[in-house]
Amino acid sequence: MIAPAEQRIPFVFDSPHSGRSYPADFLAASRLDERAIRRSEDTFVDELFLSVVRLGAPLMRANFPRAWLDVNREPYELDPGMFDGVLPPYANVRSMRVAGGLGTIARVVSENVEIYDRPLPVDAALERIESVYKPYHDRLAGLLEATRRRFGFAVLVDCHSMPSSVRSAPGRMRADFVLGDRYGASCAPEIADVAATILSRLGYTVARNKPYAGGHITEHYGRPAEGIHALQIEINRALYMNERSLQPNAGFAQVVADLAIFARELSEMPDGGLWPMPLAAE
Repeated sequence: MIAPAEQRIPFVFDSPHSGRSYPADFLAASRLDERAIRRSEDTFVDELFLSVVRLGAPLMRANFPRAWLDVNREPYELDPGMFDGVLPPYANVRSMRVAGGLGTIARVVSENVEIYDRPLPVDAALERIESVYKPYHDRLAGLLEATRRRFGFAVLVDCHSMPSSVRSAPGRMRADFVLGDRYGASCAPEIADVAATILSRLGYTVARNKPYAGGHITEHYGRPAEGIHALQIEINRALYMNERSLQPNAGFAQVVADLAIFARELSEMPDGGLWPMPLAAE
């Protein structure tokens, strides 16, 4: 986590898929090379949002890669076919995400490319969850609760990136940004409305909830009735990086500058009287 000297705004930013530190034993167990294994990574998303720390908001970011452990899943969304041994009875083995190979311990990277060439020991998977997944969520939950206590409410902005084209329809390009609020369930509508307005004014195309309505983090932490709001933001990778070489492109600096404006203007909502009155009630 990168924290400001003092938290000045009721926002917490989170980048759970931008980790780029790949354990050596994980790479050794993978059938993929060091570039192919990164296809699921939200490369540079943490760097795109660094300005929020100067603004006075903490930025949670994973240093471990999504392909190794995905904290935007339930803690035990696990595919029994991946493991040598028996999963605990409380594991969720039937979720749509498990079926797609993208559970807590992923079976594939994007484009359905298999990661492993042999089953993993069950104990190794459970150790990742106990030693990394749970501490990550403990820290995030603590940040949100501390923010809510201090300001009366908290807003989590869950930051991600997405491929520029639709895999099932080659040549069809995605919007520049997709905002996900679980179809209105995870945050007050004013938050998503203002976020979309800011991005549109900056010249970007914005979609809402399709194809990304928000994952486990948005769904789990977004409890507007309790004063905790969660909004997922997906950034089209072509805006800021070369998707083949995984290097920044000419648009990188502009996206960084625009996201600084976005975060500042979104954080000014309370002063503009745009928050519903119940948000500040304790």
